[in-house]
Amino acid sequence: MAMVAIVTGGSSGIGLETVRALREAGCVVYAVSRRPFEEPGVFHIQADVTENEAVQAAVERVYQEQGRIDILVNDVGMGISGAAEFNGGPAGRHLFDVNFFGMTRFCDAVMPYMRRQGGGRIVNIGSIAGIVPIPFQAYYSASKAAIHSYTMALANEIRPFGITVCVLMPGDIATGFTAARDKLHQGDDIYGGRIGRSVAKMEHDEETGMAPAKVGACVAKLCLKKRVKPLYSLGFFYGLVKVLSKLMPAGLFNRLVGLLYAG
Repeated sequence: MAMVAIVTGGSSGIGLETVRALREAGCVVYAVSRRPFEEPGVFHIQADVTENEAVQAAVERVYQEQGRIDILVNDVGMGISGAAEFNGGPAGRHLFDVNFFGMTRFCDAVMPYMRRQGGGRIVNIGSIAGIVPIPFQAYYSASKAAIHSYTMALANEIRPFGITVCVLMPGDIATGFTAARDKLHQGDDIYGGRIGRSVAKMEHDEETGMAPAKVGACVAKLCLKKRVKPLYSLGFFYGLVKVLSKLMPAGLFNRLVGLLYAG
């Protein structure tokens, strides 16, 4: 019997490549996105992850059509950049509603079905920024750190039901995410032009980053592994960064990040 997978943010970037990798692995795949989308051999559900009823309806549709839900990949996300003091209003709250609560809504919706069938796999897409917070991306970094904490707590809660959950923490990936980021330059004069310089550095790193197909293949592999750890980084460099973030004094490590992205 083919495994049934739901991938949020499945119309572009990492999500689309995950959809394709799972399809090639023989899964029945449902891609969820806000905009219309077509991909051969893939079902599409148009839904906004910030709307509780839309999320619930999407999950119920999959279960009604397939009779089970084996895999959930939470990839939907957005980014904002700018000084933290100017992002704490509607922009910051909306980012958390998409990145964090959009993920939890889908987790909440699929878990009753996974419990009843005796198991399932949830893969949440975090970011290396969740453990290496990036200046002038404070709200994005915080949302990814929240995903990491939530996932690790959830893993212990749902283990007795046979449901396993993990986070993949990519670094710089060359996707449309870069162009779609909301760039808020308010206060750049106050910060001496550092906001603009930091964003330019981040965008260069992203545009020259890893191909999304490689990330999608890794996500699919995590979906289908027999056992998973709570946290995964992708690539030797980001694995090294993760280790250094734990071994180095926090002040020194954070200062080095500041020199890279807030100079």
